Amino acid sequence: MTGDSQLSAGLKNRHITMISIAGVIGAGLFVGSGTAIATAGPAVLLAYAFAGLLVVLVMRMLGEMAAATPDPGSFSTYADRAIGRWAGFSVGWLYWWFWVLVIPVEATAAATILNSWITAVPQWTWALVITLLLTVTNLFNVANYGEFEFWFALLKVVAIVAFIAIGVLAVLGILPGTQVSGVSRLWDAGGFLPNGVGAVVAAVLITMFSFMGTEIVTIAAAESENPAEKIGRATRSVIWRISVFYLASILLVVALVPWTDPGLPQNGSYQTALDAIGVPGAKLIVDVVVLVAVASCLNSALYTASRMIYSLGRRGQAPRAVMRTTAGGVPRIAVLASTAVGFLTVIANYVFPEEVFSTLLATSGAIALLVYLVIAVSQLRMRRRLEREDAALPVRMWAYPVLTWAVIVVIPVILVYMAFREGSRFDLAMTALIAVAVVVVGIVLTRRAGPDPAQSQAGSVSSEVRSSEANRSS
Repeated sequence: MTGDSQLSAGLKNRHITMISIAGVIGAGLFVGSGTAIATAGPAVLLAYAFAGLLVVLVMRMLGEMAAATPDPGSFSTYADRAIGRWAGFSVGWLYWWFWVLVIPVEATAAATILNSWITAVPQWTWALVITLLLTVTNLFNVANYGEFEFWFALLKVVAIVAFIAIGVLAVLGILPGTQVSGVSRLWDAGGFLPNGVGAVVAAVLITMFSFMGTEIVTIAAAESENPAEKIGRATRSVIWRISVFYLASILLVVALVPWTDPGLPQNGSYQTALDAIGVPGAKLIVDVVVLVAVASCLNSALYTASRMIYSLGRRGQAPRAVMRTTAGGVPRIAVLASTAVGFLTVIANYVFPEEVFSTLLATSGAIALLVYLVIAVSQLRMRRRLEREDAALPVRMWAYPVLTWAVIVVIPVILVYMAFREGSRFDLAMTALIAVAVVVVGIVLTRRAGPDPAQSQAGSVSSEVRSSEANRSS
């Protein structure tokens, strides 16, 4: 252990490329999308298009800030600078809490699959073994995380491309041995919009959280060479990634499977579609893909939580110990601290009544929307500052400030809808409760702490930009 607090630049170009792709592909695409389809019918495509558009705009705003001043704290650091230290503190800790709660969810999902294959090993044992294994990959070198994520992402991409290829052949009626073809199921069971506009809005809430993780590339890029270039490339490619991976694959599912099929919410969209096409061993295939997807998400959860708390430590908003790095530039205490809480939540998921863990999980129900709102407000204010200081902007938000304001208006509307929707009201209330508590603590602590130590080290935004430009040119 060393007293240095600098992260390494151990992530390679191929790591960043695959991390940017992997961030948008989670188990929600393979399994959770079935619930969204059952909710909205074929009109779920509108829900995915709307949610995808919102994420594209948010990523563009985040990309503008991150390309100008790369930082492992990403939007938490930018909120700190643009809105106030209490905002950076609040969104940083809420985001850390979100990913810490992802750990038991993904570990349990992976353990369920492995337990169905090898029943002699208890499910809780699988969950702890998986969490421990991926913790080890994050402890020694950031390249380990990048390497695991590279192969996880590659397998997910191959699976989706293969599914799309098989689905297109089935729709065209040229796939041997299948009786499913055409696109009539887009309208033949109650029309394209069978449950009305309200169901589409409800599906937006389901689909929205499928995209959480897209922003990880702006955190990971800070541990690579030429981060601004990589962030720009990743944010520009998010449009085609969402279009291909989500819209194209979901279009094929709703074209091939009746939206009323009970298998959609029970088995997930991919397995149900493959069963309808007649692909042998569909369940095993999807189980393997989902196992890879949840392992990828768990790997990213450990990495992202550790980097966020490391960034909070650098800004004096978390215990100083978390900012210490090893000789290899790994914030090992930050990793262990995040993992320890993750382990406790994994254990809580099995030891305590289900209601206890469900309540904990509900506290993260609307954090994604809060993060997106903070990103939009930060970009609105930080862009003005960057322009006043004549800073270079490798990535620029489209139609600024009109589209930024559009996002700022839309997100509160979604939150209000959640407040009136019975299925999401509890999640919103619990998220609001923990958010208010964190904000109050943030205001009190940051006022007592005085100036930000990280800011005093780094100087103004413009000096950071000039420094990063000088490094890139050299």
